[in-house]
Amino acid sequence: MSERKAVTKAIATRYARSDRAAKRQVLDELCATTGWHRDHARKALRLALVLKPVRPRAPRPPLYGEPVIEALRFCWAVQGTPCGRLLAAALPDLVPRLRRFKELQIDDTTAAQLLRIAPATIDRRLKSDRAKLDPRGRSHTKPGSLLKDSIPMRTWAEWNDAVPGFVEIDLVGHEGGNNRGEFCFTLDITDIATGWTETRSVRNKAQKWVFAAIKDATAAFPFPILGIDSDNGSEFINWELLTWCEQENLTFTRSRSGNKNDGAHVEQKNWHIVRQTVGYHRYDTAAELDLLNRIWALQRLLTNHFGPQQKLLAKVRTGAKISKKYDRPATPFQRVLADTGTVARDVKTRLRRENKPLNPAAIQRQIQALSAELLTLTTAKQGTKPQPAIRAKPNDSTKQPRRAS
Repeated sequence: MSERKAVTKAIATRYARSDRAAKRQVLDELCATTGWHRDHARKALRLALVLKPVRPRAPRPPLYGEPVIEALRFCWAVQGTPCGRLLAAALPDLVPRLRRFKELQIDDTTAAQLLRIAPATIDRRLKSDRAKLDPRGRSHTKPGSLLKDSIPMRTWAEWNDAVPGFVEIDLVGHEGGNNRGEFCFTLDITDIATGWTETRSVRNKAQKWVFAAIKDATAAFPFPILGIDSDNGSEFINWELLTWCEQENLTFTRSRSGNKNDGAHVEQKNWHIVRQTVGYHRYDTAAELDLLNRIWALQRLLTNHFGPQQKLLAKVRTGAKISKKYDRPATPFQRVLADTGTVARDVKTRLRRENKPLNPAAIQRQIQALSAELLTLTTAKQGTKPQPAIRAKPNDSTKQPRRAS
């Protein structure tokens, strides 16, 4: 039928402009092609040129009502505003846990719908909330000394990241747009295999503070550190860190100058953990430094126990197209438990005991309370104008959803 209509529409204009003899010939051709009766063919040719009003199609009713989306928005804020794929992977553990702690007061039907929602639907329904995020940043990496000639370079593909213990390290500056004087820095250390991340803040990027933070953070990992990879900043390329790595039999490598993709794992954490939590203000006092480290002590629990991550398994280039294949999202805690050769059994038992009583919503509220206190301190200095918030507001996105009827 669609082909018959297409043929009719193609010859309708010629039929309308023809004389009586030509119209007879057009009708003969159309009847021979379609098998129609002449009266029906004549009517079809006449109606083919008539414009028909198109009625708007009624939208499909939403599958997930407002109680489900409100609960989803609450979980999204608790998790730290991740993308749909990572949030969908976290919901099977997060929803029962929040209901057990009475943070998420929803009925069984709403909970079942919340666990069934697809990642693409999550991204679509939370699009307006995500649009409020405002990313921007600044690099503070300065080249190190000639000592870097003694430290081999490593690209992102050269380490055997299937074994926990090889970490990437980086510093994030909190200069607030003014890099004069002394201000705080945050050290990120991320394990490539499991995604386990430890964060420490220091008063400046002096060698002694950064080295002390590296020793303290690496000691908090649930497995022994086997190798360290850094950028070419002078806070890392120094004799003290190199000597310590040699004494501890650690592999010490550095990335290529000006190539951030060599440290892609830790660079991603700089945004997801540091910038999303404390923003881009200037922090340069002892009180602010103390608050930063109190925030990281809580944030490590959310990141390592409740933050699913995806790992790139394969990347294939076909002409101009690159196809990437990822594994199933899993939290660093789950990846550590799944390891069979590096992590000791008693460490896994300790991590399970630590994980069971954790309430991610309560931890998120504590983090936001400390972040609000930090914002008050930094905006009180010299009448600084507050900058737009990075995370969702505590009074909107993390409030308890109404009980579904």
